[in-house]
Amino acid sequence: MVWYEEEVQRVEKERSTLNYEPETVFYGSSSFTLWTSLYDDFAEIRPINLGFGGSTLAACVWFFERIMASVTAPRRFVIYAGDNDLGDGRHPMEVLLFYRQLIGLIRGRFGDIPCFFVSIKPSLQRWEIIGSIRTTNELIHEETEKDPNQHYIDVFPLMVNYQGYPRKSLFEEDGLHLSTDGYAIWKKTIRENLSAVIGAEALQKTP
Repeated sequence: MVWYEEEVQRVEKERSTLNYEPETVFYGSSSFTLWTSLYDDFAEIRPINLGFGGSTLAACVWFFERIMASVTAPRRFVIYAGDNDLGDGRHPMEVLLFYRQLIGLIRGRFGDIPCFFVSIKPSLQRWEIIGSIRTTNELIHEETEKDPNQHYIDVFPLMVNYQGYPRKSLFEEDGLHLSTDGYAIWKKTIRENLSAVIGAEALQKTP
C-alpha cells in the first residue's frame, strides 16, 4: 500500500478546501478523482471527492480511517471501486469481501447511512476480464439487496453498444478512464438513483 501514500496525503487535505460540511462522500478510485466537474454536478448535496488514483476496494478499506478523519457527519456515500482489484488479478469473491469490509467500516464510523455502489464499468482496456467484472457486479448487486440502505447504481448497460461492447466515445484514449461523454452518463444515472432514495427535492435545493 506504500505507493498510494502521496495520493492519500492529497486526499487527507481535501476537506480543508471546502467551505461547507460535506454531506455526500464520493469514495473510490480515479474514476472519481478525475471527475473534474463532480463538485458542480452534485453541488446541492454538498459533495466531497475522496477518490484516490489507482485505488482498489482493498485500499479503500486500508486507508479508510485516515481518509475519513476529517469527515464528521456525512449523510450518504457513493462508492466506485473494484475495477482495479480485478485489474490486479483478484477474484470476484475477494472483491465482494473487501466491499463488505468497507460497508462495515462506514457503518461503524457513521451509522446506517445510505451507501450507493456504482457498478464496475465495462472498459476497452479491461475487456479480457469482462467476465470477472460481470460476476463481481452480480455479487455486489445481490449483497446490496440484503440491506435497504445499500443501493446498486447500474451504469454497465449504458456503457455498451448493441453488441455488448464498450462504447469507445465514453472513454479516453487509454480505453479505461472516462471521457466527458462518459461522465455525462454517470452524472445522469447517479443523480437519478440518488433522487429515488433521498428525494428529487434534495437534489434541486440550493446549497
